[in-house]
Amino acid sequence: MSKWPIGVFTSIDAGLGVHLGVAAELNVPSVQIHAPHKDTRSPEAAAEFLGKCADAGITVTAVFGGFEGESYADIPTTVRTVGLVPEETRAARIQEMKEISDFTALLGCDTVALHIGFVPEDRSGESYRGLIDGTRDLLDHVAANGQQLNLETGQESAEHLLDFIGDVQRDNLFINFDPANMILYGTGDPIDALKKVGHLVRSIHCKDATWAAEGLRGTEWGAEVPLGEGDVGMETYLRTLDELGYAGPLTIEREIAHDPEKQKSDIGQAVRLLESLRESIG
Repeated sequence: MSKWPIGVFTSIDAGLGVHLGVAAELNVPSVQIHAPHKDTRSPEAAAEFLGKCADAGITVTAVFGGFEGESYADIPTTVRTVGLVPEETRAARIQEMKEISDFTALLGCDTVALHIGFVPEDRSGESYRGLIDGTRDLLDHVAANGQQLNLETGQESAEHLLDFIGDVQRDNLFINFDPANMILYGTGDPIDALKKVGHLVRSIHCKDATWAAEGLRGTEWGAEVPLGEGDVGMETYLRTLDELGYAGPLTIEREIAHDPEKQKSDIGQAVRLLESLRESIG
């Protein structure tokens, strides 16, 4: 692929992301996908999806894991339910991520990704150490499939994410950088964070957001908005990626599946914005 191919976040069957047909209609050449449900993580489903991608000239660049019981209703609920951090579901979710890695291999893709959850602050605590051990176990399985694991940003500061990745001590653990999530979760200025973690960024999202009110950041959600209308600063974002040497897909994520017509319209607008910025930055 040439530098900065446009991408969108899509799904086989899980209801997250746009339908593949939207990506095809917008002439988008790459997609990240949300992993399908267990009963459709099959060779037949993989072959069917790859056939549709081939017909549309689309490449799958990453497969994101997600789990039953996760909820982003508010930040405290996200802390309790998302990713591999919750101890009561950790072992089962690690096993499911291994199965998602196996499905990703069927798609001929070398990248799996997920929100790992809110990594505990206490690096000497039992929960943190258990998360380290479980992540290593998953990464070893992912490596056996010839893959890397990209952690999506937002739920930790850049510094804490770097500490965690360093503590895991595996060479196939990287970052999927989402600038809007830093704003939505109130965990740090996205451009400053990108500069700190840029050497580990292997995939990105193009998403925009506005900050929660002063004093509520980190306890109340910011608001996701159409690309170019928020506080990320998309030209600065892309110029920073360029300075860091990132040349991979610019994957658009617009999380308003409840309004598919506006979602499609906003993604079309985002494609045009990114194409214009790509042309001006070179």
